[in-house]
This record gives sequence, structure tokens and C-alpha cells, in this order.
Amino acid sequence: MKNEHLLTEGNVFPVLLSFSVPFLIANVIQALYGAVDLMVIGRYCSPESVAAVSTGTQVTQIITSMVSGLTLGGTILVGKYTGMRKEEETKRAIGTTLTLFALISILLTFVMLLCADPILAALQTPAESVAGAKRYVTICFCGIFFICGYNAISAILRGYGDSRRPMYFVALSCVLNVIGDVVLVGFFHMDVAGTALATVFSQGISMVCAVLYLNRRKFIFTFRPANLRIDGKLAKELAFVGIPISLQECMVRLSFLYLTSVTNRLGVHAAAAVGIASKYDVFAMLPANSIASALAAVTAQNYGAGKPKRALQSLAAGVCFAFLASACFWAWAQLSPETMIGIFDKDAQIVAAGIPFFRSCSYDYLAVAFVFTLNGFLNGRSQTVFTMISCCFGALALRMPLIHLAYTYCPDNLFVIGCIAPAVSGFMAVYTLAYVIFSARKRKGTA
Repeated sequence: MKNEHLLTEGNVFPVLLSFSVPFLIANVIQALYGAVDLMVIGRYCSPESVAAVSTGTQVTQIITSMVSGLTLGGTILVGKYTGMRKEEETKRAIGTTLTLFALISILLTFVMLLCADPILAALQTPAESVAGAKRYVTICFCGIFFICGYNAISAILRGYGDSRRPMYFVALSCVLNVIGDVVLVGFFHMDVAGTALATVFSQGISMVCAVLYLNRRKFIFTFRPANLRIDGKLAKELAFVGIPISLQECMVRLSFLYLTSVTNRLGVHAAAAVGIASKYDVFAMLPANSIASALAAVTAQNYGAGKPKRALQSLAAGVCFAFLASACFWAWAQLSPETMIGIFDKDAQIVAAGIPFFRSCSYDYLAVAFVFTLNGFLNGRSQTVFTMISCCFGALALRMPLIHLAYTYCPDNLFVIGCIAPAVSGFMAVYTLAYVIFSARKRKGTA
């Protein structure tokens, strides 16, 4: 299979756009993935089962965030050597990535199985849903190998310049998951266990299909035991790039979980309004997140090819795309927040509580368009330590303390609480942009 999507050639704008769109579609499919489980459980099962799957999904999303962060390191590593046109190093990078993630998946499976009870207790799982949540996460933990395998293969393909095939594989997984949910839960009445098994089987089949397909299409790397070896130098490089990304993903998720825990204390209407806003956050930020992930691969290839100017041009294009897409959701929140809330709940008190929060927090959609794309560019340059420090600083030193202060002194003012996220993201955007400009000038001066 030839590299049909070399990211170091052609017009910057269409190359980035065509590479980013499959990222966006794949991310939308993944965002809908968990919603399907809840919809099916809600249709056929009890409220306790719904709560169990909802809680279990939060746990599996944390694992997915950790794995996705690490696999982005594989994207950057493969992209770098692909851009350098070093085929043997690219093959060794792929083999190292796959082997490491196989080992990580085994270790992570044992750790998560041992920690299932403490995790569910920390999430304050309702007593009547504990047993169901335990069944759900236990089955999903047994499928961590498939989560790691699928994400590793997708990361490798994206680093190699192919974002379409990962989209096809995630679409296949989603279709199989829907079918499995309906069959196992709706017809065989397996309740929570059924939806967990559907998730694991769909990911496993998708991973196997990806391996068989790529071997048949003569991908640069042949999936066989003899090629699954760890190169010590490349393993260190992968860890140096991937671990900071994984850590920053976890810290950002932690800060938003803290916001949820705080707003849960403000009453059911405020909590519901913030919960609805969090659903829009996912979709409003998907374009920026997708373009950031694409930029990491584009930047890695272009810096590997010795084309830093083209990488900067891709960054400028990415910021424009992300900002325009995010601005659509921002405009909706400013002009008609009640219609956004009404799609999920028409309760007058929830709508009243949510309007000021939507109008203030929606400015974050614009701010993260800069933060995400700038971080994606820096990640592609393997400057993940900076992005890790930046994200941890924003989450732990700014967002969480400010939320605590707002809750302490303005507990009934959701507008103020909603201002925190865009203020923090705006500040992060300013100093990250300054760092990118400084690094570019420094590189130019030493060239």
C-alpha cells in the first residue's frame, strides 16, 4: 500500500483540510459511541442500569484518554520518520509502537481490574447501581487490549499520512456496537453485561479487520510476530513524546470532573444546565480537537522533511479552520441559548439557569480553537513537555482554584462560573502563542 497522503507536498490548505475531515468524522462517531449504549440501555432496562452504564462509561473514557494520548506519540514518531523518507526507521517505529502498546494493555488490564471497586467508590456510584457498574467496567477492562490495539493502528496510519482508513475502522466498530447492543440487550436481555460485551466485541473485530486489511493491501509494515520488536531508542522517544500528552489529557479531564462535582452541589437545575452544556462542549470543540490531532501529524512530517515554514503555514490554516467552526456554536449560544438547552430539556427552571452559563462559557469555544491548534503544532514538534506543563498548569493551578473561588463567593451566579473556562483558555492561548513565536524566531536565528 503506497503512502497516498504525503503531507509534505501540495497546497497547504487543501492538504490540511482533506486530512482533518476524516479526523473530525471519526471523532464524531466516537462521541456518539457511548450515547448509543445509554440509548439502548434506557430503552430496554431500568434506571439503575442506566446509571451503571453512565458511570462505567466515565471510567472507560478515562482509559481511552490515557491510551489516545500515548498513541498520539506513535503518530508523531511515525510521522517524523515518514517525512524524513526513512523507511526502515518508520517500520521499526511501527513495530515498537505496536509491541509497547500490547504490553501496556496487559499491564493496564490487571491494574484496572484490581482497582475497579475503589474507582467506582470514588465516583460515588449510587448503591443500587454498583453491581451493574462493576459488571460493565470488568468486561470493558478485559477488552483494553483491543482499545490499545485499535488506537495504536489508527495512530500509525495517521502518522503515515492516512486519516481515512482509521475513520472506516471506527465506523465499522460503531455499526457493530449498535447491532450488538440491540441483539444482546434487546433480544437476549443481557442488560449491562450485554452492552459491555457489544463494546468489546465491536472493538476487537474492528482491530482484527484492520490488521487483515492492511496486510492484504501490502502496508509498509507487515503484521506478524517476527516484526513485533522494541527498539530501545525509539521506545524512549515514544515515551518522551507520548507520556506528557497522556498526562495532560488526564489533567484536563480531571478539571472538568471537578466542575461537575461543584455544580452538582448547586441544585438539580444548575447541575442539569451545566450537564447539558458539557454535551455541547464535546461537539463544539470537536473541530478544534480534530484539527489539532491532524496538525500533530502534519507538523511531524514537515519537520522531519526539513520544511518548518510549511508546518507554520499549516498551523495558520488550522487556526482559521478551527476558529470558524467553533464560532458557529458560539454564535448559537449568544443568539439563542434557550434553543440549545431545549433540545435536551424544556424545563423552564433549567433553561433559566442555563442561559447565563451558556452565554459566558461559550467563549471557551473560541479560545480553545487557538489553544488546541497551537498545542497540536507543538506536539508535532515533539515539544510535549511544554504542552503538558501548560495544560496541567491551566487545569490544576488556574481552572480548579478559580472554580472553587467562584463556588465559595458566587455560588448562585452561573454566569461567573461559566466565565472561568474561557478566561483560563484565553490566558493559555496568549502565552502559548508567544512561545510558538519565540521558538520559531529562535530556530530561524540558529538556522
